[in-house]
Amino acid sequence: MEHTFIGLDVGTQGARAILTDEHGHMLASHSEHFPLSGASREEQSPDEWWAACERLLTRLLQQPAAAKLRAIGVTSTSGTIIPIDANGQPLHPAIMYSDGRQAEEGKRCKALAEKYHPEGYTAFNTTSGLPKMVWFAEQFPEKAARLYKFIHAADFITGKLTGNFNVTDFTNVLKSGYDVANERWPEYIWGHLPLKSEWLQQVIPSGAPIGEVTVKLPGMPDNVIVTAGMTDGCASQIASGAVTPGAWNTTIGTTLVVKGVTEKPVHDPLGRLYNHRHPQGYWMPGGASNTGADWIPKHFGINLEELNQQAAALIPTGKLYWPLEQAGERFPFIAPQAKAFAAADLEGPEKFAAGMEGVAYIEKMAYEMIESLSGETVKAVYTAGGASNSSLWLRIRASVLGVPVHKMQEVSGAAGAAILAASQTHYSSIIEAAAAMAHIEKTILPESGLTEAYKEGYQLFREKLKDKGYA
Repeated sequence: MEHTFIGLDVGTQGARAILTDEHGHMLASHSEHFPLSGASREEQSPDEWWAACERLLTRLLQQPAAAKLRAIGVTSTSGTIIPIDANGQPLHPAIMYSDGRQAEEGKRCKALAEKYHPEGYTAFNTTSGLPKMVWFAEQFPEKAARLYKFIHAADFITGKLTGNFNVTDFTNVLKSGYDVANERWPEYIWGHLPLKSEWLQQVIPSGAPIGEVTVKLPGMPDNVIVTAGMTDGCASQIASGAVTPGAWNTTIGTTLVVKGVTEKPVHDPLGRLYNHRHPQGYWMPGGASNTGADWIPKHFGINLEELNQQAAALIPTGKLYWPLEQAGERFPFIAPQAKAFAAADLEGPEKFAAGMEGVAYIEKMAYEMIESLSGETVKAVYTAGGASNSSLWLRIRASVLGVPVHKMQEVSGAAGAAILAASQTHYSSIIEAAAAMAHIEKTILPESGLTEAYKEGYQLFREKLKDKGYA
């Protein structure tokens, strides 16, 4: 029998575990929702996460294919911090990435990073890990006196599996201040903040083996390896197959998120992009827009099959609609004053089509900006999110972008974690593992007639943004 792999994804609202074979075919999947309260945005119980993971793993291990389990990979939220003691016990509930209480600490960390380590990560705010460490140390000095390590959400699960809580990965430590370019913790963290260097973990590439499973779970084979984890956004990128230089992933859900792979870090003086470190030494720059697909259920409902058919006969519309539902824009340009705009005579299916075109123009702006900053070419876009279920939108996007758009079969964080688990335990690299385990459902190529029309529409869109002082 072939080797099998487990991917664990511990999210804000629940956990999911999948069992796959070495070709990425899903053999079983189970999930659990967490009992959330109003305070769950600030703090959650790591022990409840682990209890859920134990139950999920126990169910997966009942599968006959689990007898050939080779490795387990874990992904979770970025920026969540857990202070633990020397026995791996939390000294405090997990301080969630969505906790807004560390705004002032975020400003302090940002100012210090810009002064003492400007070549590293400097975009700290209340969602970042480092400010949460500072906040805990200052708010709870009696607990800090018993502190062994600050760890991240995925690290708690890998620690429970292996007994080793002292290891984390390149992606989780970015927003905790680690210098991913030079692979070291910068001195300002303990020189100018109330932190100690011994509180910080050893850092290794995502997918590198941490150790074997030591916890007793029914049905767990011997010699199962646990690999270093990854943030959920990066794991979804891995699952999308966008793992080689020049490959990019766009996920359009509530917002539009772009992540890709470049040979060199993409330095953006405006801070619209940040760079994760690829397990093979490349870079994984990314950014998130306030533009997305949230306008569709708000203005057009959820039964969209007929609307898509009607809109298909109306493209290219030749009319502008930027469906920005949130306040301001942050990527691919920064304009806190930005507001949506639409041609006065747009309505019904035509407005629906024009909205899809408008989001595609924002996506094209993002990739043009990335190419300009990186000097590298975007060769293909792998896509996920609810918007990828619209064949019409895929046609529009491919023709606006002028590159092939690949819709993937499975792009969950758990699938990415399973690929990660296989990347250095069965395959030689994340690129080899993704090539074998991430599968394209269909590829949409640019259509020459639409491409020419959209070149003009795109220029009009750019001019409209410029006239309004947005970009």
